Formats: sequence, structure tokens, C-alpha cells
Amino acid sequence: MRAIHPTADLDPIRIGAKLRSSRLAQGLTLEQLAQATGLTKGFISRIERNDTMPSVPTLVQLCQALSLPIGNLFEEPELQLISLEAAPAINMGGTGADERLITPRSEDRVQVLRSSLEPNASGGDQLYTVNCNLESLHVVSGELDIQFADRQVSLSPGDTLTFPGRTPHTWRAGAHGAEAVWVLVPAAWSGSA
Repeated sequence: MRAIHPTADLDPIRIGAKLRSSRLAQGLTLEQLAQATGLTKGFISRIERNDTMPSVPTLVQLCQALSLPIGNLFEEPELQLISLEAAPAINMGGTGADERLITPRSEDRVQVLRSSLEPNASGGDQLYTVNCNLESLHVVSGELDIQFADRQVSLSPGDTLTFPGRTPHTWRAGAHGAEAVWVLVPAAWSGSA
């Protein structure tokens, strides 16, 4: 019996985007990183575009200058898939709304809700607030009116309305109903506890 040996993946490892995002998150220019590492701006730029692969010592040097653990460059991102059918139903109040939490319950940075709204569905007659810093509402189909204390905004398919969280508001779907996506930043509540 012959031993089976693993083979290397033929796809190149793409670390450039992670290095670039780390540099930008720290507010560093290519020139500043070049000065900190002794490398040229052009060489760092080629690494960030995945046009060239640095040697291990060069990679260590870049990671040290960015205070980035070298292992982070090779970690696979954590992916969590939630199909709409499997998304838990939630109740945000109002009538005629089938609302689904389509981000993981444990995610506290952002919360995305998918709303299927019956004709003339409503968030209620009273204005309400959501405990988050930012709300963004995208209308997939149908029409929605958003009522604020001082004005009303009418949304059509493809429109996105963004406003500060904790702003008193309510909503009403049009005569044909609507499909909408709400994004709350950070998550208004966590279902992980």
C-alpha cells in the first residue's frame, strides 16, 4: 500500500488585502509603512495588490510594523450562512409584518432584519425608537412611508433611507405590501444571552 501525501494548494495565498486593510485601519500611508520597514513604497504596493509574494523575513517585518500577528494573514474568515427560511422570526411590533433576523443572534456589531409586509402593514400609530446608533432601511419591492415627528419620507423599490438610531419614527406599507431590509448598527439586542 502506497502512502498518500498531501499536496500543496495550487492557488496562490492572497494576503495583500489583509495587509492593506490593516495599514489603512491604522491610518498609515504607504510611505509611512515603507519608512518603518525599510522597504520601498512600490514593493509594498505590489505586495498589497498580490502582484508579488514577500519572503518570510519581509512578511514578519511588515507584520511587526503593523502590530499584526502573522497568523492573522492566513486565517480563513468566519462565515455564517443563514437562509431566509431558517432565519428566526422576531416581533418588532406593528401589524402585518413577517420579520426575520438574518444575521446571527450572537452578532453584536450589526443586525439585519428582512421584513415581508402585507398590504397596509404598519409599525403602529405611535412613533417608536430602536436602541442603536444608526438605522438603514432598504426597500426591495413595494412602497413604504416612514413617518418622523416632523416629516414623512416615501420610499420606492431600490430606495435606501439612513437615519440616526433612537430617532422616533413609524412606518406604513403601501397598498400592495412591501419587502424591506432593516440594518441596525450596532445590534439593537443580542439573542446570545
